[in-house]
Amino acid sequence: MRLLYLTLLLLIPFITNAQGLDLSITVLGDDEPIIGATIYIPILDNGTVTNIDGKATISNVTPGTYDLEISYIGYEGIDTTLIVATNNKTFIFYLNQGENELDEVVVKSTRSTRTIRNIPTRLEFIGGEELEEKAIMNAPNISMVLRESTGIQIQQTSLSSGNRSIRIQGLDGRYTQLLKDGFPLYGGFSGGLSIMQIPPLDLAQFEIIKGSSSTLYGGGAIAGLVNMVSKRPDKDPEVNILLSQTHTGGSTGNVFYSKRKEKIGFTLYGAAHYNSAYNPDDDNFTNIPFTKSFSLNPKIFYYPNDNSTIWLGVNATTDTREGGDISVVKNGIDAEHQYFENNNSNRISTQFAYESKLSNNQSIELKNSVGYFSRKISLPDYIFDGDEINSFTEFNYARNGKSMDWIVGANLYTNSFQENTDISPRDMNQTTVGVFVNNTTDLSDKLILESGFRTDYSENWGVFPLPRVSLLWKANNKFSTRIGGGLGYKIPDMFTEEAATLNFRSVLPISVDNLNAEKSFGINLDFNYRTAITDHLFFSINQLFYNTEISNALLLEASSPTTFSFSNAGDNIQSLGSETNIKLSYKDFRWFINYAYINAKLNYLPDNPQKPLTPKHNAGTVLMYENEDWRIGYEVYYTGKQNLSSGSQSTDYTTMGLLVQKHFEWGSPFVNFENFTDIRQNRYTPEVLGTVQNPVFPEIYAPTDGFVFTIGINIKPFGREECSDGCHAE
Repeated sequence: MRLLYLTLLLLIPFITNAQGLDLSITVLGDDEPIIGATIYIPILDNGTVTNIDGKATISNVTPGTYDLEISYIGYEGIDTTLIVATNNKTFIFYLNQGENELDEVVVKSTRSTRTIRNIPTRLEFIGGEELEEKAIMNAPNISMVLRESTGIQIQQTSLSSGNRSIRIQGLDGRYTQLLKDGFPLYGGFSGGLSIMQIPPLDLAQFEIIKGSSSTLYGGGAIAGLVNMVSKRPDKDPEVNILLSQTHTGGSTGNVFYSKRKEKIGFTLYGAAHYNSAYNPDDDNFTNIPFTKSFSLNPKIFYYPNDNSTIWLGVNATTDTREGGDISVVKNGIDAEHQYFENNNSNRISTQFAYESKLSNNQSIELKNSVGYFSRKISLPDYIFDGDEINSFTEFNYARNGKSMDWIVGANLYTNSFQENTDISPRDMNQTTVGVFVNNTTDLSDKLILESGFRTDYSENWGVFPLPRVSLLWKANNKFSTRIGGGLGYKIPDMFTEEAATLNFRSVLPISVDNLNAEKSFGINLDFNYRTAITDHLFFSINQLFYNTEISNALLLEASSPTTFSFSNAGDNIQSLGSETNIKLSYKDFRWFINYAYINAKLNYLPDNPQKPLTPKHNAGTVLMYENEDWRIGYEVYYTGKQNLSSGSQSTDYTTMGLLVQKHFEWGSPFVNFENFTDIRQNRYTPEVLGTVQNPVFPEIYAPTDGFVFTIGINIKPFGREECSDGCHAE
């Protein structure tokens, strides 16, 4: 390990001396940057693609005259002559839109072939470059990607095991649907560990829809959905190796490789993470558990013809977490030190998909996944042990016309949980069948309407009709607005955040006869404005307002001194708020500012208090500098005061982070200072009460691990951005 530290430290200050000039090329369309435009100089056999600001750099170009090719899907290409000199090495090009072609990255989660700018559904898109940045900041999992998105909170539910849940706009994690390549992930029993077991390195893009999306993917998407889209193989091989080490004892290795040759392609992803037990506040209890996890995800792709793709993937993950009294974790139980909390889980799942274009405007898709998940929670006097098997099957047909798109389909969800105990097992079995139709219509050049209807039948719970409608108005190339709303539902299960906090101890089983499904209504309105102030200065702002109400909310309450049971709330949960996102770009600098107001109220309580552990006010700012040699980012995040279940209120706090990364042709060493002001909950209130033998864990409202220093290296011996034919942007 010392050798790894020494090697990485020696690499960071190493700077190569480039020969020739570094050309800076910016590509714009409709007065805004074009992401992923291909730039190619044939005589040099050298090409690249533009970044999030529409910028690209070609290094080591000697002065002279060159032919230049610029292309992007949906825009008319440019073939021009470039005169390069020491005083002429910065260029700006404007592309004009082509006819009947795509003009941006196509998103997957809306089940449409339209682009972000032409979809009435409000969608947040995170591309490969930003995903890579978040991966080096937190290599083991995707929590960093989500935590730094406006209006999303990563709620830690256990000090000892580090379990976390995602909250969108203040609503519990069970109301968010997690997808990967359109397949539902980690429902039910596995929810508390889900985001901790998804490494980010094999992801091409992230898509987040906030607000009710049950019409698209069924129950569980009341707060929204997150769809992670994996990388696919290309004719040029891609290799990415990410190694990192934290001062808290965390070692992580990720490897991704992909290649396509004629009709066969494959991707292979593997990840391993080890973390020793860590206790920065000397209270004898772990703030980071001893952790060992491994993931392996191979996929094979078959292309029988130009219009069809068949792919099969297998995902296997094993995860061990041992927390509690740090003396027990390191040395075992003795007379004084006895408390431990161990989580052991194993997961294996398969994914199969057949995609085929029947004609230029018609396509079909058939997909299936089967997953097995086992989890065992062990405490000194208690064990919770269960296995879950779930499956998902879907068929859909899409037809895309000149001004109207249709998609119709049907799917089947099954879920079976079996508790491995002889004492009152809390087994659950659920089958849901759904049919759906979605239509997107261009009412005019500026007005687009999207409407959908879904009907689900869920065994034991009934029929759920789910309409949804959204409207997009594009006033001009700079200003647009969206309004949309829909209904949602959630079938009751016992795997709520409240039950997870209890490790499901003394929680009575779900009663079908005494409970109703949760139902929701949601609406959102957003305004989007973007403009080029100068040739180098770009400004954009997005303002969102939303309201979501949930009736029949599932509550966990004490039914006796020793047991807890579920019931439906007498009134609704309401989440009302707004989100503001501002971006300024100037040359190699990007400045992001965001603010979220979240007023999540429990209207079934007499005084309608704010939902516990939900800060009303959150704000953040990130300043990034990035060119062909460096990536430097500084971030500040503010978390407002939160109500606690005890009736008291937490303090507010501010965290800061700094990332420094040096780019070479073969890869990029980096250092990351996360929460370098060392904000920890124990600086305000204790994280553990009671005695060493019988600890009591208060609610977690602030970071518990404090400052984390990471050093690592992202190795790319070759990849799509260095391909010989000018590159291909998916």
